[in-house]
Formats: sequence, structure tokens, C-alpha cells
Amino acid sequence: MTAPQPLIAGNWKMNGLAASLDEARAVAAGVAGSAARVAICPPATLIHRMSEALAGTTVLVGGQDGHAEASGAFTGDVAAEQLADAGAKLVILGHSERRAGYRETDALVAAKVKAALRAGLEPIVCVGETIDERKAGRALEVVTGQVRGSLPAELAGTTFSVAYEPVWAIGTGLTPTTPEIEEVHRAIRATLVEKFGEAGKSVPILYGGSVKPANAAEILHADEVGGALVGGASLKAADFLGIIRAL
Repeated sequence: MTAPQPLIAGNWKMNGLAASLDEARAVAAGVAGSAARVAICPPATLIHRMSEALAGTTVLVGGQDGHAEASGAFTGDVAAEQLADAGAKLVILGHSERRAGYRETDALVAAKVKAALRAGLEPIVCVGETIDERKAGRALEVVTGQVRGSLPAELAGTTFSVAYEPVWAIGTGLTPTTPEIEEVHRAIRATLVEKFGEAGKSVPILYGGSVKPANAAEILHADEVGGALVGGASLKAADFLGIIRAL
């Protein structure tokens, strides 16, 4: 089976105003010839405007979270259908900041994945261990458990990716060693094959956690790394393009 096409997605988190669309346009202008699919996931307030700004380019627009229900009395939340209606093509689900800050469980993440599929969105499902779990030698147990619990059977036959983001490396400047990254990505791959059979071999496994232009080449060329989920470095086109071009 051929290797999955890499995906490099930028997660802008709660950053970005209308003026930031110029950075997205600069990314779109600079990705010609890239071997990777490229996506930017801005805050919900910018999804529609970014999808219009990037129309006709190869850069995809995504959301950062989506509710499990299609509509209802959920003040402040955004449904998957609303993301799609605004122009999103993908959605990040189960990010560690959602799991920790909003106490999202694997079961809730799986429900959100089903909602994304219902709305025609491509899910990027995040998994990762805390520093305490890694120090206790439980990293592989925690991550593979999240893969099993957060990825519903409905994903079979669809396009999706898994993003490994060690919680302790997000926003800290810390990065696991290449062997540590490869160990977890191999465990994720084995779990995907266990869960989805041969199709599990074609799912991109992204790495997320302080990816920068300086370390991107080493990370992106590690075994079973099929792209990156980029945080702060995706806010500036020059930095994000540096990561994309490192592939």
C-alpha cells in the first residue's frame, strides 16, 4: 500500500483577526510544488473569511473543534455543520487543551468525530500523554488507549488523520527525541491497523508539539511521521512555510 500523503496543518488557536488573513494568503502563495496537503485552522470567527480568501488555492481551511450535536441550546459552541457551512473542510478534535481544560473524554471526542463525518468534514484526531504519564512509563498505554477510544468504527473507509501531541511539549519549547517520537508513532500505527485493518496503514500520523522550522526536517523525516500539527509557528507565513518546505 502506498504511503499516505503528508498533511501539515496550522492550528491558530485563539489568535488572529481580519488582518491575519494576509498571512494565510502568503502561505497559499508559497506552497506551490509542496508534497504535502496544507491546512490552516483559524478561530471560528475567521473560517468564512479565510475560506473566501483562499478560494482557488490548494490550502484547506479547518475548524479547531466541533460540537457533537447538529444544533441546539449550546451557547457559544459551533456545530460541525456550521463549520462546513462557513467553508471548513477539516476539523481538529480532541486537542489536549480541550481534553485538559474542558475535560473532554475519549467518548466525547469519538462523538465529535462522528458529527464531523456527518457534516462531511475530515477529522484530525489528537492524542497524547502528560509529563506525569510519560515519567510513569505509561506513554504508549495512554496514547494507544486514546486511539482506541477516540476513533469510532465509522471512520473506516473515510479520510482522517491522527495527531500525536505530547502534552508536555505543547507551548513549552520542549520536544521529544526522534526515537521517542518514532516509538509512539509506531505504536499508533499498530493500533490503527488493529482497529481498521489494512486501511490503517494509509492514515497519516501527524506530530504536534513545538514544531519549528529549526526542528521540522528531523521530525518530518522520522519513521511513521506523516506530517505535522503546528501551533505558534503557523501564525507567521515565513515560519509555517519553513516547516512545509522541510518535508
